[in-house]
Amino acid sequence: MSARTYVGVDENGLGPRLGPLIVTAVTARATDEGAPFLTKKPRGALASRLGDSKRLVSFDDSALGEAWARSLAGTEEPLLSPRHLLGALSLDPDETLRALCPSHHERQCWGDRDEAFVADAAAVRAIGADLAKLASRGVQVIRARLVVVCAKRLNDAVDKGLSRFDVDLHAMERLVADAAKQANEEVVATCGKVGGFDRYGDAFGRFALHTPIVEGRARSEYRVPGVGTVAFVRDAEERNPLVAMASLVGKWARDLLMRRIVRHHQARVPDVSDASGYHDPVTTRFIDATALVRKREKIADECFLRRALG
Repeated sequence: MSARTYVGVDENGLGPRLGPLIVTAVTARATDEGAPFLTKKPRGALASRLGDSKRLVSFDDSALGEAWARSLAGTEEPLLSPRHLLGALSLDPDETLRALCPSHHERQCWGDRDEAFVADAAAVRAIGADLAKLASRGVQVIRARLVVVCAKRLNDAVDKGLSRFDVDLHAMERLVADAAKQANEEVVATCGKVGGFDRYGDAFGRFALHTPIVEGRARSEYRVPGVGTVAFVRDAEERNPLVAMASLVGKWARDLLMRRIVRHHQARVPDVSDASGYHDPVTTRFIDATALVRKREKIADECFLRRALG
């Protein structure tokens, strides 16, 4: 029975004012009989656990995303804490992620004191049952991997004339190329639409050598030699289970890292409210309330506030 490698990719945190951008890929092997399940909207009980992360989880409750992340880490080593889980999922090693961090305020983004898993055993078992059911239908989900792009790296990209769209797209390229390398074969990749664009060719980095298959508002697809086909699909997280898994894992990772920032500053400004980092009044108050502390601790704005191109 023939099988191919499929990849679903999505981003979390493209538009916020604070916190990292997370881009996540989930890889699976699917038989000819199983492949159709990767283009169908989840149904039944699975639909309550798999779909658009914005619908299923929130900044205040990311247990479902954590359960998916723990189930898709693809490691036999015990996952003892969220820090270990993030390390297992990350495409980059810890030393690379921290390479640009000034030592005097590294703890703002990487302080993991008192972190613990919040998903209960029943939630993890339910995800395991979902994955087993997919496997029985010919879809063997292999692993999730993600790229973390912190505020400093996003701001450095702006200085180079690159937008968040560019950074997001290039991270997707990295993840798809890595999946093809790990599978040792060309893959079929589906990515959530980046920025709502119809054409991606001029913005590609490592996929500069490509052939357009179709370019439109709903779907833009390209043939990339040595990698496979890469499609950018509108509302992909609602229609492709692998993209939905990537969205949920990425949401967990972004919220984990954003909560570290919040926790760091709440220890110094106790009455400041939790902030998601998005464009909302709570985040604005959080930025204003922490200004003096950040100045006193010499936390550079480049490591806290995102800038936009132009």
